[in-house]
Amino acid sequence: MIRVSELRERDVVNVNDGRRLGLIKDLDLDLDKGRVKAIIIPAPGGIFGKLSRIAHDYVIPWEKIVKIGVDTILVDYPQEKC
Repeated sequence: MIRVSELRERDVVNVNDGRRLGLIKDLDLDLDKGRVKAIIIPAPGGIFGKLSRIAHDYVIPWEKIVKIGVDTILVDYPQEKC
């Protein structure tokens, strides 16, 4: 079993480009089914950073989590080219 507080302490890394996305800010829960639908990571620049007004938070569906390690969560998060 893993606790939410433990998840929030782990770096989230995209396996597609090796980039660190950040730490989990929130979870999207399905209360009826009792499961996590997605993890939410703040936009680049942090919650109060200048870029957070422009960029959107990363919402990564639970199915896109590849591996939860001791200190890292690997995700398969393909991003669109700007």
